[in-house]
Amino acid sequence: MRDDVQEFAALLRRLKERTDRSYGQLARRLAMNTSTLHRYCAGEAVPLDFAPVERFAALCAATPEERLELHRLWILAVAARQRARTQGAKPAAEAPEPAQDEIAEAPEPAQDETAEAPDEPAATPAGPAPDVTPPLSPASARPRSRRRRLLVLTAAATTLLAGLGTLAALPDDRPRGADRVQAADPARTTPAPTSRPSPPRSPAPTTTKASPSPTGSTKSAPREAGGTGAPKGTGRPKPAAGTPLAWSVDAHVWQAGCGHDYVLTRPPQQVPPPPPPQDARTWATSLGAVHGRQTMVRVSVQGRSSTAVVLEALRVRVVRRAAPLEGSVYAMDRGCGGALTPRFFDVDLDKDRPVARPQDGNDTGTPIPAMRLPYRVSATDPEVLLVTAQTRACDCSWYLELDWSSQGRTGTVRIDDAGRPFRTTGIGSLPRYVYETSDRAWVPYS
Repeated sequence: MRDDVQEFAALLRRLKERTDRSYGQLARRLAMNTSTLHRYCAGEAVPLDFAPVERFAALCAATPEERLELHRLWILAVAARQRARTQGAKPAAEAPEPAQDEIAEAPEPAQDETAEAPDEPAATPAGPAPDVTPPLSPASARPRSRRRRLLVLTAAATTLLAGLGTLAALPDDRPRGADRVQAADPARTTPAPTSRPSPPRSPAPTTTKASPSPTGSTKSAPREAGGTGAPKGTGRPKPAAGTPLAWSVDAHVWQAGCGHDYVLTRPPQQVPPPPPPQDARTWATSLGAVHGRQTMVRVSVQGRSSTAVVLEALRVRVVRRAAPLEGSVYAMDRGCGGALTPRFFDVDLDKDRPVARPQDGNDTGTPIPAMRLPYRVSATDPEVLLVTAQTRACDCSWYLELDWSSQGRTGTVRIDDAGRPFRTTGIGSLPRYVYETSDRAWVPYS
């Protein structure tokens, strides 16, 4: 019985080890908890439905023969679990027998108590006249003793309720009303209840209320994550519920790590050599360079806790359109290629309403499925969004909006370049240069 469950779990583990995905990544694509999938693979639980097992086999690229064997082992494992439950239920069915014996013996003490009950009301000094009725048999005395006991308990309960009502009507000398007002709004002040007029107070310092949709820049994220109290001098506590997302942005990603164009209004003699990719931001910012023809943005997104956050939609907002920038194009390399093309979101900025469309990637001929929203992330399961925006006919300024939902809450974060929109310009027929290392100079691109 136990062997059937373990054989099923062992085949699940073998299929999982073929992939480079973790339990969390597989569970997210199967729409189940990570701990549930781990229990299946450890033999601690067996799914009651074969549908998640079939999806698991598809994600692990199982062969038809392996899927058939997986279905056979699943049937045996489910049957083994049902047999275990049936055998465990048999001893429980015999448990009521001792209870019947205990119930049969219970009335004996009750009879002794009811026989002595008539003596209790006689101790009350203000009670009614003594009962001179001839003694009754024990069988007829029990109903009368029960009625007397019920009357005594009812009178005691009535007295207790009357006392509680009197206490509730007493005035309360504590200023609880003022405490509640101050707890709800620390900026609001309530004058003390004294005969002397209180001195005038200066109004609490006002602060600009934060927008419910954070800008999403690299500067705003640390402010949300740091600190638990209110900023000094604001007079208002920081909201307990903030954006459950944390993200970072790299707006200077190069194609395959080496190919990219920048547009500058400077002549080649005033342009320094191309930087390494990790220094591209500093190089471009110091020279006032603009992305030519294409901007690749890498957005790393994760939750702030283990609670899942669903990325609902990714939108593009164009805030300015102008004619392509005049100047010269400087290529960071003569061109390079790679065996890996990651999946990405393609954006055509020349459209009136550009849309972020998911595109497949490629790994040495093997397709990488596109990332389609909605998608789940958490603190232990981050995700990277790669957005490629292109233009031929405009100098466009734009940013991204990411919709999220978590535990019944929804929101939208703005993703831009450190508080500024991303900027991409078409290059058209502008002169193009490439850096020649042998001559240590920029030369016309050929």
